[in-house]
Amino acid sequence: MKTRYTLSLILLIAFMVTGFEKKDPDLPNILWITSEDNSPLLGCYGDEFATTPHLDQLASEGFLYTNAYANAPVCAPARNTIITGVHACSNGNEQMRSTYATSDRVRFYTEFLKSRGYYCTNNSKTDYNTSSAKPELMWDESSRKAHYRNRDEGQPFFAIFNITTSHESSIHRSIPGEDLRHNPEDVNLPPYHPDTPEMHHDWAQYYDKVEDMDGEVGEFLKELEEEGLAENTIVFYYADHGGVLGRSKRYLYETGTHVPLIIRIPEKYKHLYPGEGPGSKVERLVSFVDLAPTLLSLIGLEAPEYMQGSAFLGNYQKEEPDYVYMFRDRMDERYDLTRAIVDRRYRYIRNYNSNRIWMQQLEYLWRAPSMASWEEAFLAGDCDELQARFFNPKPVEELYDTENDPWELHNLAGDPAHAGRLKEMRRASLDLAVSMYDAGFIPETERIIRAGETPIYDYMRSDAVPYTEILGAAVTASQKKTDNVESLISMLHHDDSAIRYWGIYGLLMLGDDARPALQEIGEAAFDDSWNVSVVGAEILYRLGMKARAIKAYQRVLGCDYAMLRTIALTSIDNINGSAEEFLDICRSIPANYDEPNYQYDIRALGGLLKKWDIEPSTLGI
Repeated sequence: MKTRYTLSLILLIAFMVTGFEKKDPDLPNILWITSEDNSPLLGCYGDEFATTPHLDQLASEGFLYTNAYANAPVCAPARNTIITGVHACSNGNEQMRSTYATSDRVRFYTEFLKSRGYYCTNNSKTDYNTSSAKPELMWDESSRKAHYRNRDEGQPFFAIFNITTSHESSIHRSIPGEDLRHNPEDVNLPPYHPDTPEMHHDWAQYYDKVEDMDGEVGEFLKELEEEGLAENTIVFYYADHGGVLGRSKRYLYETGTHVPLIIRIPEKYKHLYPGEGPGSKVERLVSFVDLAPTLLSLIGLEAPEYMQGSAFLGNYQKEEPDYVYMFRDRMDERYDLTRAIVDRRYRYIRNYNSNRIWMQQLEYLWRAPSMASWEEAFLAGDCDELQARFFNPKPVEELYDTENDPWELHNLAGDPAHAGRLKEMRRASLDLAVSMYDAGFIPETERIIRAGETPIYDYMRSDAVPYTEILGAAVTASQKKTDNVESLISMLHHDDSAIRYWGIYGLLMLGDDARPALQEIGEAAFDDSWNVSVVGAEILYRLGMKARAIKAYQRVLGCDYAMLRTIALTSIDNINGSAEEFLDICRSIPANYDEPNYQYDIRALGGLLKKWDIEPSTLGI
């Protein structure tokens, strides 16, 4: 198989032969200013508590998109989607984080920009969630010194400047209250957040960081003016996903996926205006998967067929999509398979692991004082029903009217008045999954073992994957219906390991109602599929067969796959396994420091040791 860069060379030669490499004076420069982890908490989006004069000014000079979304509520999968124009869950790169190869069929958008003569710079975030991304080959410059100034005279540029100031880590260390510019006492908390000092403080500090980020945007825009380039440059500003206070980043709600997007288009290119004129709002649904085809459209190229987004500007603009597709799988050390779609008004969410609580503890998320205070308030009984909800298991389906319920508090999935919409959006979500071969329905390590050296994108499209049957098994399992017990048992005998996985997971979600399948569950706990084995072990433990369950866990914890060990460790956490039962087998976990995801073993094990009140140093971590 030819490598990506052999194909890239062929592509570039083809463009050179046709003359596309010549500099076109009518091509616009394109500047992307991106910020990290912030929802549309900006004055121009109606947030009166925000202090964002530069972005407000940019919006008055450009077009403000009111329905712009990240397809993933966390950075690396979101960036994978942007750079390829393919949903990261279709690339097999939806986990946070992954190092799996991207298909040779899927190229990064910089290749197309370069073919049109663009000088491409990135300053300086990469984090594309794939081992195939080689910044030194993708970009003319990719570093903290990368700048459009370094291009040849007359050469059009595409430049990204990424601002990290508003990143989640900015609230991990509290700034003294007297040093904050936004008063914590003036913060209006979302109704699902408890009224704790830490929550007020983190929100105020976050608004300070957004204000700082706005100042940096202003510096980039000032620099463009001083270089005399503003009249020839299309400027995009967007955030890489929502965030960062609890139940935003990593979650498929508006707070985690709705992002600010402002595009300023010089009058020279007013034929590209998406609205009546500068200062107007654009209601069209757009998402990150649309950015690559839109870039290509702006420079006169039609997007290749493999791209899954729709260009929303330029010569090759497509019709507005009916829905935006969103995905969440593993967030660091915790798995939670969730899918969502949104239109301009409604959000549909399906939770395929609805036996898990929303707020599974993540070591990185819990570094925020506000998150720890929320958990403490819950444990102390100081949360109302809404605030306590997120420390309890999820419903199978969620449906929200975001127009009338912007905080998404009232789940309409059980409302007969919305049954038609629920059915319609459920069907659309599954149809979109099939259309893109969403890889998330085969467990992460399972598909890596099965695919071998084949990129997941290619493997999912091969005859080795009975895709619709696997998806159907996931749907059946996630229904949590006792009527499905016989169907779930039959899945345990299937040749395909992913279908066996959904059979055993469906039984896990049934709790005591899975007892009729106890014999089959006991066998599944030692299945050839490691993923099936972990789930079988958890059911055995919950149904009282603890000795056999511990043997099954021990078998998995000794395997060579870091992410499987992580699954087993978090499963032990979920069953509240004791140190007396599990500490000795935890000592036997291979210390595989060369494994890229071994850090998640460490985080999961660290969480258990903290629960057991044992110093990590006793296990050498």
